[in-house]
Amino acid sequence: MCGVMEDLKPTTDPTDPIPLARKLIQAPSVTPTDAGALDVLSGALEALGFKVTRYPFDEVDNLYARLGDEGPVFCFAGHTDVVPPGPEDSWTHAPFDAALDDGVLWGRGAADMKGAIAAMVAGVASFLKSEGQPKGSIAFLITGDEEGPAVNGTKKLLEAI
Repeated sequence: MCGVMEDLKPTTDPTDPIPLARKLIQAPSVTPTDAGALDVLSGALEALGFKVTRYPFDEVDNLYARLGDEGPVFCFAGHTDVVPPGPEDSWTHAPFDAALDDGVLWGRGAADMKGAIAAMVAGVASFLKSEGQPKGSIAFLITGDEEGPAVNGTKKLLEAI
């Protein structure tokens, strides 16, 4: 794996989703293992001013992050866990290298759903840059148990918050 876990801190431009997506993909977070994916996301969200709280349930780690303390709350939901990649020799690029090839991002989670989470964070960063803090709150509810039994993720996290 190329550079996995070398530098999983947020990038300098939070409005560009590609560097964050690559760092998320480089964390081999096969259910129920987090492998640092939520650390990457925590850093990116904290840099935007979010208060981040982790919620581990059994072997699954989850995250709730919120910017603001008033309602209404606009909440993004997603997951950082991925299914096993299968035989690596079947991949065009290694599953956790997060390779960019001819404008395409390759890796486990690029489409479901690490790339989407990076796009959500970049969208929020762009909004905050142009509009500032909104009335109400913005939140992220991110689980590590979507691709597995889905017992220690969303349902328990919603009950906890």
